[in-house]
Amino acid sequence: MQEKRSESRASPKVKSNFSAARGFFWAARTRILLWYLLTIGFIFVVSIPAFRQVLYERVNQRVNRELTEKMEIFTQLIDAETEASDREDEEVTAAVNLLKQADMRLTKPPATEDELEEFFDAFLGRQLSEDDTFLIAIVDGEFRKSSPRARPKVLAADSKLIQYWGRLTQSEQGEKEFPTEPNIDSVLYTAKPVWIDGEIAGVFVVAHTTAGERAEVVEAVLAIVQVSAVVLILALLIAWVASRGVLAPLRLILQTTRKISESDLNQRISVEGKGELAELATTFNEMMDRLQAAFTSQQEFINDAGHELRTPIAIVRGHLELMGDNPEEIGETRALVLDELDRMSRFVNDMILLTKAERPDFLRWETVELQSFTEELFAKAQALAQRNWQFDSTAQGQTIADRQRLTQAVMNLIRNAIQHTKENDIIGIGSAISKSRISFWVRDTGEGIALIDQKRIFERFARAANSRRRSEGAGLGLSIVQAIVEAHGGRILLKSDIGAGARFTIVIPLKRSPEKKGHAERVG
Repeated sequence: MQEKRSESRASPKVKSNFSAARGFFWAARTRILLWYLLTIGFIFVVSIPAFRQVLYERVNQRVNRELTEKMEIFTQLIDAETEASDREDEEVTAAVNLLKQADMRLTKPPATEDELEEFFDAFLGRQLSEDDTFLIAIVDGEFRKSSPRARPKVLAADSKLIQYWGRLTQSEQGEKEFPTEPNIDSVLYTAKPVWIDGEIAGVFVVAHTTAGERAEVVEAVLAIVQVSAVVLILALLIAWVASRGVLAPLRLILQTTRKISESDLNQRISVEGKGELAELATTFNEMMDRLQAAFTSQQEFINDAGHELRTPIAIVRGHLELMGDNPEEIGETRALVLDELDRMSRFVNDMILLTKAERPDFLRWETVELQSFTEELFAKAQALAQRNWQFDSTAQGQTIADRQRLTQAVMNLIRNAIQHTKENDIIGIGSAISKSRISFWVRDTGEGIALIDQKRIFERFARAANSRRRSEGAGLGLSIVQAIVEAHGGRILLKSDIGAGARFTIVIPLKRSPEKKGHAERVG
């Protein structure tokens, strides 16, 4: 039992260590480093063999040039017919002239085997071959002489390669591999038979073993690998340190998000520099601004809605508690309760409408004939209150809109004008078409709206602070107007001064696709 308890106590620690290790290996910084390591490692794995092969090819090309140069010198000495025509290479020509001046036996081509042996002795005696390069003379199929004299086993006098060269009947250049001879690797060679009186009297071979150069190539590649490994380690360390600074905005975002709560939405990230991470921080701050505005709006909405509902509920409750048995008193209380319930019902309906305004099926599009629509609005307005009503003008034509919602928006503006005017004040209604847009306006000569209020009366539950009249609604009328206008892809304009009345103008597109919904612009 005690062992089980120990295992139980150790288990969370093991899990914690596992989680920490997993968090380290899955961190963005570590993954970036691993991808960097994989990328550089892949480049090394591919490039190093390719680099080695390129060096091998270059070594072979250099060796073949040297072999060809030696063979050209021998050819010009041994073949009188090519002596005059093959003088393009000045270095070869100069070497030929020096050899002829140094030894008279090299001034003319050999005519017999004895002269060929003398020719080989003179030529090989005057040559200083490069490391791992061998000049080999073969006479009558038998090895005669070489320079230098010491040769590897594969070039011994009785070797298969010497016998192969002794049987050649035409010039040949090639490479022979010796995989079982690590000190040789392969032999690059160029061979030329020597003809005397129409018969092959001997063969001259210039050979080179590649093990030495290739060992140097391998050493160079190993040195590059070692240096690259050190550079890679340093680069990884630098990348690890640099990634900390690069990913600092991400850590700051993480720290900031951990501090965010319902009661604290003021956390922001300081934006420094430019680039994707700076743009991410800016976007995060903008998102937090929207969230804070949404939470603030929601809190204000809840507070305002509670306040708007609390008043009629308190009125209803108070009258019901004080209501007696008097029939007249009961009738008055009933009328008051029904009035307050109607006001609460209108408030709830307005809130539902504002909620639906965000839905794509909020509007039901149809063709609206503008003249009859404007006249209908004016007729409805006249029935609402006794004012000095004026019909300004009407647009001619048709538009695509939601007739009921548009009527609701204009009528809300008319009710707003009625609330802020007196019986003899003027209220004008009209419509017009201008530049592919249709305008509906409601103007009055009432008390007007202060500039500071013009910026807030379209907010929910907002009322003009300077108004001398008590609004009968909950302060949602103009919010509903704005929601309907925005759903139509239009904007609402307001022009007003204290004591000079107000003019509200709804501007929407004359023609628009039912599927397209624009954004609103309010000009105050």
